[in-house]
Amino acid sequence: MSKHRVAVVQSGTTLFDTPKTLDRMEALCREAGVAGAELMVFPEAYIGGYPKGLDFGARVGTRSDEGRDDYLRYWKSAIEEGGAECDAIGSFARQNKAYIVTGVIERAGGTLYCSVFFFGPDGKYLGKHRKLMPTASERLIWGQGDGSTIPVLDTPLGQLGTAICWENYMPSLRQALYAKGVSIWCAPTVDQREIWQSSMRHVAYEGRTFVLSCCQYMTRADAPEQYDCIQGNDPETVLIRGGSCIISPLGEILAGPVYDREVVLTADIDLDDVIRGKYDLDVSGHYARPDVFHMEVNEEPMSAVSFYGESTMRSEQSPVGSDDDAEV
Repeated sequence: MSKHRVAVVQSGTTLFDTPKTLDRMEALCREAGVAGAELMVFPEAYIGGYPKGLDFGARVGTRSDEGRDDYLRYWKSAIEEGGAECDAIGSFARQNKAYIVTGVIERAGGTLYCSVFFFGPDGKYLGKHRKLMPTASERLIWGQGDGSTIPVLDTPLGQLGTAICWENYMPSLRQALYAKGVSIWCAPTVDQREIWQSSMRHVAYEGRTFVLSCCQYMTRADAPEQYDCIQGNDPETVLIRGGSCIISPLGEILAGPVYDREVVLTADIDLDDVIRGKYDLDVSGHYARPDVFHMEVNEEPMSAVSFYGESTMRSEQSPVGSDDDAEV
């Protein structure tokens, strides 16, 4: 079956209140489910939040105690792979028999990552992508992902892949996803600018893929009272204004963009349009020139510390106080 209904969910985080954000997410999933969506895409950093306007007390060469407290609060609102929050999101997918692709702030030790988590319609966690290159001040609070989390998932809906916000401006990442056969390109973002629409249409037309771009709509009221952002403290101040959209493989706008409100956008897609589009442009196939250009992708997980042979060494050593050490 080549035809499916998909949705992008334009909503904001209840910042630093992950349980409340999950409650909002459950209601929005139900709304998208009633609309018949088989795939639901949520924005960048939806679970855990995008703390727009905070500086975390950083200046060149110095950090403040208040900024460290801001980071601690942010860290506590993040989620872990396989944790209770993952179980909750999986239950939303299962209840609505839909795939869910959502932006999260992922906690791993003392480091945070801007990630996307994938869930299947049976509620199972399917994997993740960690943002490879946080942008500007994001690098202060987020670590960098590596090549081990650039999945393209084979599903009955199509080949699901994702690039987060300005990762969509990385030509090498785009080419890697094209080469993996992505047919539904999920683009969680917080970029609300008009030029983002041009970028999404370009990605769709270049890759001959459906693009589901999902941006947050967040106001100052979504943040706690103790939130010293540069935009001011009027509850009605819009921090992220949206602009979510769904684009066809020929760059046609199927839904959106919508600004300045929460919304569930849906569109009916025909995966055969991907092949129709690649008739005259397949940038990793007949339109490539591997004799001139060649790219390698390192998909090995990168770790700061590797342990070799530890268990073997311990099993071969005699325990302290054993008979081997006794005097005869």
